[in-house]
Amino acid sequence: MTPEQICWNGLFPHFAGDSSGFAHLHTAKNILITGAGGSIGSALAKAIHRFQPRCLLLLDSSESALYRLHSDLSQAGSQCHVPILGSVTDDRCLRDTLRRYRPQIIYHAAAFKHVPLTEMNPLAVVQNNVFGTSTLAMAAQQFEIEKLVMISTDKAADPESIMGASKRLAELVLLGMPAGTTCMASIRLGNVLGSEGSVVPVFLEQIARGGPVTVTRPDVERYFLTMDETVHRVLACAASCRGDCGVAIPVLGKPVRIDDLARYLIEQTAAKDIEITYTGLRPGDKLQEQFLSRRELAVGEPLDGVQWIDSPRLPEAKLAAGLTELDTALEESNLSQLLSVLTRLVPEYAPSALLLQLAGVPAAHE
Repeated sequence: MTPEQICWNGLFPHFAGDSSGFAHLHTAKNILITGAGGSIGSALAKAIHRFQPRCLLLLDSSESALYRLHSDLSQAGSQCHVPILGSVTDDRCLRDTLRRYRPQIIYHAAAFKHVPLTEMNPLAVVQNNVFGTSTLAMAAQQFEIEKLVMISTDKAADPESIMGASKRLAELVLLGMPAGTTCMASIRLGNVLGSEGSVVPVFLEQIARGGPVTVTRPDVERYFLTMDETVHRVLACAASCRGDCGVAIPVLGKPVRIDDLARYLIEQTAAKDIEITYTGLRPGDKLQEQFLSRRELAVGEPLDGVQWIDSPRLPEAKLAAGLTELDTALEESNLSQLLSVLTRLVPEYAPSALLLQLAGVPAAHE
């Protein structure tokens, strides 16, 4: 039984939405997906494949992940999909791909996203999430791509992790692109059930081993989406992306306590004598996630489960200067300078004690 099937038994309702209404966006068109081998990227690829695009372009830096997706689509009868082994930080690769195939829509799912791992690799995270997005956006505008939709995260709202801060800055990069023909939008997603590294598969593995199941704190809460809901929200964002759209969030119900989720999974698997242990919040973790920062407001009415928001932007000169300084910090592997610039560009970001220690910066209370 899959993680989603277990959760559909009661804790999460089965998603009954229909994504077929988005077929017209993709039929007989060239579609590029970055990070195509990841959980969300591959789910998007398989959904869009059913809409019969002219060509599905699959970009990923992981050879094994790209091979699996290529094999899956081939077995599903895909007539035209092109696996492209490369990175969004590789300007030559991106421009060659866009010049050759001229996709109408880009779904940008490539990102480093796991909070504990990214806290230990801050330079790589900023390079990939921020400058990969910037490189892609500039190429998309040069080749007059119709739409670019980036997968962002609820952790970008008032971020406390380097991952969240990097995704917030990536949002600001798209918001700050000079006016052109490309509609650039971001959609923040919560935790996706069954995705790689997500909590449900981890809990199920721990239960299968006889426990213990590890929870950070009993009062930690998270928002969850099934993979079907995730794909539907991303496609809905693309469908409603017109002109200078900006940032969207999914319409969701209440958050779920992780402790309740762990106990529910233990009960559903009929496991015996499984203990729950509490490990404490990890660097960059929050007690509760939210989709709106303190400086943001929802605007208009939701459509197809997507709500657009009014999100602050950076002046063009400040953003350009900040990105130049960030690039210098990366070239010099200067974490202290990188955090200094990042907190100026994303002032709501509060770096973790671990990152401050790695950078040699005294914590605020010291």
